[in-house]
Amino acid sequence: MPQTKVDVREVKLYINGQYVDATSNRLFDVHDPSTGELIARVHEASEADVHDAVMAARRAFEESEWRTMPVKQRCALVRRMGDIMIERKEELARLEALDVGKPYRDALEHEIPRAANNMKFFADFIEQHGSEAFPVDDQFLNYTLYEPVGVAGLITPWNLPFMLTTWKLGPCLATGNTAVIKPAELTPLTVSLLGEIAKEAGIPDGVVNVVQGFGPRSAGEFMTTHPEIDLITFTGETATGKAIMKAGSDTLKRVSFEMGGKAANIVFADADLDQAVSTSIRAAFMNAGQVCLAGSRLLVQRDIYNTFVDKLVEAASRLKIGDPQDPTTNLGPLIGEEHYRKVTGYLEVAAQDGAVLAYGGRRPELPEHLQNGYYLEPTIYTHVSNQMRVCREEIFGPVVVVVPFDTEEEAIQIANDTEYGLNGMLWTSDVKRAHRVAAKIRAGTIWVNCWFVRDLRAPFGGFKKSGIGREGGKFSLEFFTEAKNVCVSLVE
Repeated sequence: MPQTKVDVREVKLYINGQYVDATSNRLFDVHDPSTGELIARVHEASEADVHDAVMAARRAFEESEWRTMPVKQRCALVRRMGDIMIERKEELARLEALDVGKPYRDALEHEIPRAANNMKFFADFIEQHGSEAFPVDDQFLNYTLYEPVGVAGLITPWNLPFMLTTWKLGPCLATGNTAVIKPAELTPLTVSLLGEIAKEAGIPDGVVNVVQGFGPRSAGEFMTTHPEIDLITFTGETATGKAIMKAGSDTLKRVSFEMGGKAANIVFADADLDQAVSTSIRAAFMNAGQVCLAGSRLLVQRDIYNTFVDKLVEAASRLKIGDPQDPTTNLGPLIGEEHYRKVTGYLEVAAQDGAVLAYGGRRPELPEHLQNGYYLEPTIYTHVSNQMRVCREEIFGPVVVVVPFDTEEEAIQIANDTEYGLNGMLWTSDVKRAHRVAAKIRAGTIWVNCWFVRDLRAPFGGFKKSGIGREGGKFSLEFFTEAKNVCVSLVE
């Protein structure tokens, strides 16, 4: 279905249970990346606005019933937020597709349901989580209490804005913390609705706050330096993570960062090639390659290299590029002009370094209403070495490089020759090799014969410059709580 013209939305701040204007009187524009059309005017939070949001969260933490509410009752409210997300999934998916430029079908069938599941999972996990007890010689009993930390700053990215915000918000709320959320300035539409979803679910005012703005000298900096924010969880690029860590150091904020990636996707000669190609296409080009977990470095054993490349090119040629609101679209635009220039700049770098363009690399021919969108064909490079910039730097676009290797040891060496370590993939029918190689790849998640499968009980995060800390299950519990030991004498 072709995209229809949308009304320009006004996106306000959500502070202490109300949508309010920014005191700065500053607004910034958000555009549809598929058409370039204006879709929203967004209130930019001033330092005073951020302070109001933080103090609303602080009062809700210290004075409302939220922190001391029975865990079963609190988790029921968090779970209700997930229910509301499902009830509103068509609306949320349309806005996510409009804001990010991703296919509506992906948002509707995958991302919004996963966002709702994030809320429900962490409500269930925290409600059911027990505590440790350590008896000592029948004289003392030590046991552990897990208490909320306080006010959490949630800084979330533009590529999967709603889903990745709930990934943080679910455990934050279920453990009894309060939140100030700063969505990416490029994609504020769906995240701004979390305020009204929380209110509809019955969560007390002040527990969830949303402020829009930028990074330096704007909402991001005001949050990371505010003394009343106790912890920061951030997903985004590595350079921003470094700035946040530095800004939060004076107030000793605890941090959890999930940052950049340059995953190696290793295909051995004994792999199921059709399955490997099909999933590798998805891993390289989902959300126009704007995924930190993208399999953007394909390492293919030399015996099957040419066959694999041929199959990969043929599969890429079948992807339908077009209107994100059309349910048949596979590939939408890049997020905006600045990012488009960055990604296409790598095409020039690749050519200068001698990489061979096997497919794509051009702006596609599209209908008139999409002519101003930031589209790029799925792009595949061969004849590359791992020392080229296109193999070492996170491009964050629909660009994949295919690097040959001969031996298992060489594949491991190439895979680990990177400053990133978020994830990796490998394809083989040899179960011993699968375990052997997975153990040697220095990355936080290794998928074997699959990709993008997420069990929220398992740890998620990166090695090296891909992050600090882990999210999921007990790892989120540990980040969002203070563990307290209580020691009781049993001696009369």
